[in-house]
Amino acid sequence: MRNLTLQLRFLVPLLIVLALAAYFALPLMDRLTLRWFARDLNMRGALMANALSDSIADAMQDPRGRKLQALFGRAVLDERLVAIGWCPPNGKMAVRTPTFPRDIDCNDAERIAGEPDPQLRVEGGPVHVSVHEVQAESGPVGRLVLLHDLSFIERRSQDTRRYLVILIAGMGVLIAVVTMVVAQLSWWGWVRGTRALLRGEGLLRPMGAGLEPIAQELRTRLRDLEDEYRRARTQDAEWTATRLQSLLRTQLRGDQVIVVSNREPYIHERGPDGQVLVRRPASGLVTAVEPVMRACSGTWIAHGGGSADRDVVDRHDRVPLPPGHKEYMLRRIWLTTGQEQGYYYGFANEGLWPLCHVAHVRPVFRESDWKQYREVNQLFADAVVAEARSEDPLVLVQDYHFALLPAMVRARLPRATILTFWHIPWPNPESFGICPWRTELLEGMLGSSIMGFHTPFHCKNFIETVDRYLEARIEHEHSTISYRGERTFLESYPMSIAWPTPEVMAEWPSPAESRRQVGEELGIPAHHRLAVGVDRFDYTKGILERLHAVERLLEKYPQWRDRFTFVQVAAPSRGVLEEYKAFQQRIQTVTRRINERFSTGGREVVRLLAQHHDHDAVNRLYRAADVCLVTSLHDGMNLVCKEFVAARDDEQGVLILSRFAGAARDLTEALVVNPYHVEEVADALHQALTMPAAEQRERMASLRATVREDNVFRWAGRMLTDAARWRLRERVSLRVQRHRGADDTRG
Repeated sequence: MRNLTLQLRFLVPLLIVLALAAYFALPLMDRLTLRWFARDLNMRGALMANALSDSIADAMQDPRGRKLQALFGRAVLDERLVAIGWCPPNGKMAVRTPTFPRDIDCNDAERIAGEPDPQLRVEGGPVHVSVHEVQAESGPVGRLVLLHDLSFIERRSQDTRRYLVILIAGMGVLIAVVTMVVAQLSWWGWVRGTRALLRGEGLLRPMGAGLEPIAQELRTRLRDLEDEYRRARTQDAEWTATRLQSLLRTQLRGDQVIVVSNREPYIHERGPDGQVLVRRPASGLVTAVEPVMRACSGTWIAHGGGSADRDVVDRHDRVPLPPGHKEYMLRRIWLTTGQEQGYYYGFANEGLWPLCHVAHVRPVFRESDWKQYREVNQLFADAVVAEARSEDPLVLVQDYHFALLPAMVRARLPRATILTFWHIPWPNPESFGICPWRTELLEGMLGSSIMGFHTPFHCKNFIETVDRYLEARIEHEHSTISYRGERTFLESYPMSIAWPTPEVMAEWPSPAESRRQVGEELGIPAHHRLAVGVDRFDYTKGILERLHAVERLLEKYPQWRDRFTFVQVAAPSRGVLEEYKAFQQRIQTVTRRINERFSTGGREVVRLLAQHHDHDAVNRLYRAADVCLVTSLHDGMNLVCKEFVAARDDEQGVLILSRFAGAARDLTEALVVNPYHVEEVADALHQALTMPAAEQRERMASLRATVREDNVFRWAGRMLTDAARWRLRERVSLRVQRHRGADDTRG
């Protein structure tokens, strides 16, 4: 397709020029041909008059003019001569052949013969009129009027036009073939040269000397990037915040990085005493992205929802972060109550969230929510453009809150590198087809340069969805989608957590101390085995199915009724939505039922902690537990399982993990279960509670090695490395085009 476009760029102007040449040349050739033949006919007429002069002089002796009539009758037998008229000195037509027009006299003939185009149209067609003086020995005796047939000239003119058209067409075909061959050879040369540059090889001759100044720089950058990329892929390379910052300084040096997320990295709140307090929310995203911001002095754009957020920003709604260091800027976006309700609670969490999670909750789509979602996406896109210091910033778009934003930014910053990461699952095409605005969402996301998901399966679903609902070109081999002239690269980037440093782990209480503290706080006997679940209060997390499995465990294995406690931490989430309110009430009802059935001595077998817990409290719970249950019905990744593994430096404890969580693909040493199968989960829980310490150690050691190697900094590093490779290729392409344009101009 590109070759055809390049060839048409030469051929179309050529064909236009040839067509114009033929258009103007043919009438000119007709006029020239007619002029040449008219001159020939005049000469022929003069010769005929001279040849007939003696015969005419003799014939004039007949007073009745019969001899002249006979003489002219024999002369018009010539196939090119139509008629002859004789004008004596008195100026009146004396003799004319039968084919001579009756309405033409001598004066008319003189007038027509004196015109630039001496033509006369008679019944048989156009004729050429010429008047020739006849001389005798006594002097002029009259004038001979000759009418020559012009039809043969028309026939010859048609032949001339046909030959000229054939000549121009032949020249056009020949020039077109030569042009196509030259263009093809030139294109192949440029492609080979560009590929050589991208591979870091020597500059090929077809590229010309114009690119020599940039070749060495590009090869050096590509070699550095390839080395970093290979190191990122190797399993023995440990990613840290320092290494991530080093990658930024070497591969993205000087490039502006802009992060867009709904959640802000720091929240300013007003305390009871009126003082402004700074709180950092527990978030894997914040943990991974903040080192990026600090390394490149970037800009983070987020919704400002803290009670004191407005009090600390400047007139441009910016605040430097982290507090006291001022290494990057946070640009806060203010939303009205209606915007937050429609964009966040409405379209994002009542529409997209259940749409993307196979949790059997109907998504709700309202026109008013869609309008607010689109409006808020435009607000954030405007902020990205306003904060951009160059034409090609690196924009990191986070999650399903901003599906429309990539295309909005692309429309105003065409050279920007936009990397969008979708933190939740992507459904199959049939499920996604429920959304009334599916086309608009897909078009918005395809404004991204790179589209990231947690797993290859989610990438596959996205490609199939695009194939179903858009007219796009999909290259499965290279995982790219081309839509409306823009290419989007798809890749899976399994998210993870920040592996705790030795200094952090040194401050942790021992597992035994953690067990003692948790037992005292929650009133759990020391001889009880402890299982925990840590989630948001969300129907996708499988909390209800987990409780049913605990209930079935106590039914099927009664020996655990006085030796087992299950602690469920359920942080309140989206409580303003009716679906979440009903779900919380149902969980509380089932919890009460289980406790009424199996509690002994006034102690509850299920402890439901429906409140927020800080990181230290959750970590202490992990270290105290014998089993951690992660039974998500559908999850993009789920980081709770990885947090549990990271907390168990004693290499004890058992992880029960849903096969529908993205983490199950890598954490194969966990007990992987189907959360909908209550019996299977109950049996897995019994297996975990009775697992020997040696097997626990073997499984946990392998899990810890996996999580440590594939940590959150590797996740961010892989994405940024791919972004750097993408940007370098785009810049190579742009510089090659500029040099080609300069060479064409000089040529």
